Amino acid sequence: MLENGNNLNIPNRGGEGDEETVATSAVADAPSADAICEGHHVVLKRDEVFKAVQVYKRRKIIFEKQWFYLDNAIGCKYGTTFEVSAGGALQPRKAESEEIEELNEAGIDNRNIIDDGKSQRLSRDDIEALKGQGLKGQDIVQRLIENSTTFRDKTEFSQEKYIKKKKKKYEAFITILKPTARIMAMMYHSREPGKICHLRYDTLAQMLAFGNIHAGCKVIVVETCAGLVLGSVMERLGGYGSVVHMYPGSMPVRAAMENFGFPKSFYDHLYDFPINKLNSLLSGRSLAENETLQNQTKVMLGEGNRSPLSTHRGDEVPCAKTVMDNNQAGKAEDVAFCTEDKDTNTARKSNVEERNSKQEDRLKKLQAAAAVLQERNADGLIIASRLYPSPLLLSLLEFVAPSRPFVIYCQYKEPLLTCYADLRERGGVINLRLSETWLRGYQLQF
Repeated sequence: MLENGNNLNIPNRGGEGDEETVATSAVADAPSADAICEGHHVVLKRDEVFKAVQVYKRRKIIFEKQWFYLDNAIGCKYGTTFEVSAGGALQPRKAESEEIEELNEAGIDNRNIIDDGKSQRLSRDDIEALKGQGLKGQDIVQRLIENSTTFRDKTEFSQEKYIKKKKKKYEAFITILKPTARIMAMMYHSREPGKICHLRYDTLAQMLAFGNIHAGCKVIVVETCAGLVLGSVMERLGGYGSVVHMYPGSMPVRAAMENFGFPKSFYDHLYDFPINKLNSLLSGRSLAENETLQNQTKVMLGEGNRSPLSTHRGDEVPCAKTVMDNNQAGKAEDVAFCTEDKDTNTARKSNVEERNSKQEDRLKKLQAAAAVLQERNADGLIIASRLYPSPLLLSLLEFVAPSRPFVIYCQYKEPLLTCYADLRERGGVINLRLSETWLRGYQLQF
């Protein structure tokens, strides 16, 4: 680690591609960390498709047009592959399973094969009848091969492609994995890349390495990646150290972090702080004074927009109920005013007390996070956000200790170029570096 300066590593998304394998640390949990328990967060994997769920008994899971229950998976080890049987029950896949019978006959080319939809003698009803008999997916694929009139005329490559396609459709094998940073990044990048700013897990691994994230350090994380970066940092810390999560808006959005399934002890050193209150810390004004000013502003705006019909006293509220006596014609209307019940007053008082207690708890949490930031000795800073990085970084550098690294990720390079120029002009940083990561997939044949 460099001394007397800060290290800037700015990885940027450059091009599309498949991910490469990156080793990440697993979260050390309870003694039963290797076994699936009820209430645990797990990741289901079928081929190259992932889905994060929470394990509960008799909970119906729908994954890739297949429904099943996770009851039989409780107590098994992570990484176990299951087969979906009749009734949605999961059965562990046998290690020594019979492979599909290999056929030595293969055609030279596919020029004489006509795709007229009549090459398969089994109809949809026949296949459904085979499923009703309890046949496994492997046996159904074998029947499809035997009843195909063009399978033996296909080339060897076409036969392998046909078998792979039918296996994917009829063999329901599901692997249950433990959530890790690599798996969660792969899941979000393949299904919802926009939610994580198109952050690949090879770039995520570089961010954690360049940021020197390790157990016992204090890290400031600013991210709008659904909590993926925050969860990856907490996984690296392993429950030792502290994290200050700075978020835009009124509430933090971190669904990905919740899917990691961290124990409660991990949240003891997690602090939340909104970005819109950052100026209060920089100006030296306390959060209580800031809250008071905001409340006064709201009250002033509320008084200006109050309706003349509104009242200040809670015991004299007109209900605007008009009583008509239809039996006596010509009698004037009588307007009755009703008073509120004691139960209503009690309910309102309890709601006010509950709201006040929540505001006090929220203020205490904000003050705790502000106290951690005001120490100005953070060991690292990671920014992965849709926000413009330059002004945010220049403000947060005040809370980072000297000679500590910081990392900024952005989906586009133009904001990073501006940030790079601003830092060079500002000075006070060393080893300033702008990088663009590329990743390509290659097909190898052995």
